[in-house]
Amino acid sequence: MELPTSLPVERAWSKDRLPNGVRACAGGTVDIEISRKMFYTASQPLLVLQNVSLAIHPGEFGCIVGGSGCGKTTLLRIVAGLETDFEGTVSLDGHRITGPSLERGVVFQEHRLLPWLTVRKNVAFGKTEKDKAASSGVSHYLELVGLSEFADAYPHQLSGGMSQRVAIARALAGRPEVLLLDEPFAALDALTRTRMQEELLRIWQAQRTTVLLVTHDIEEAVFLADRIIVMSPQPGTVRRIVNVDLTRPRDRTGYDFAQIRKSVLTEFFTPATPSRTALESLE
Repeated sequence: MELPTSLPVERAWSKDRLPNGVRACAGGTVDIEISRKMFYTASQPLLVLQNVSLAIHPGEFGCIVGGSGCGKTTLLRIVAGLETDFEGTVSLDGHRITGPSLERGVVFQEHRLLPWLTVRKNVAFGKTEKDKAASSGVSHYLELVGLSEFADAYPHQLSGGMSQRVAIARALAGRPEVLLLDEPFAALDALTRTRMQEELLRIWQAQRTTVLLVTHDIEEAVFLADRIIVMSPQPGTVRRIVNVDLTRPRDRTGYDFAQIRKSVLTEFFTPATPSRTALESLE
């Protein structure tokens, strides 16, 4: 039997329709409408993102995949409020994003823990006095990531996977509506990475926070996501959106899993139609 090379795709959802397995929750709705994002180099302007239109629903787990230089991290930084110089609007629950906020927790590729603070104090760092009034709040998130016994340890005493779990706890401790992750497991070994994917999924299922994760790992995206947003480069735009209608827990060795992975992989390596150069786009 010939295997299909692609699966059904929806490019846009209506606001009242959620994918299988996603429930309405306290997680926020992210609406992205970016007409253009430029970087300016010494030689010429560089068009990084163009005509990106996307909605992330409450409680959804979305993954962005694409080749290097397609603007994945730039898009995530815009949603985080770390990049504000672009044409268009990005909003959370209808309110325009104009800068960083505890409403959007961010986990970077490196854990970025403060080495002179304990695990507990790293998780509490940056929170308001009201948030820190009851240490039970921090304790809850340490328990959620399975690090209660390491609350008084320092970052140099932790493994790479444990450090990233602290970073996730720190992001969640601000009680964000949206959790943004930029290749958080890229530096981990394969076994630890697999375990961390399962841990992240467990945490998401417990919290039901809206999640948007950037990754180069297609299998990781299929394992975690409700939808996979495939981006094409030069300039970065949403090339395709693939629904992952698989029940959880997902079997990485299963036929349906392999078919979705193949579908995304085919899209991932198929050359996009050549676009105009950055200079031409400015004319």
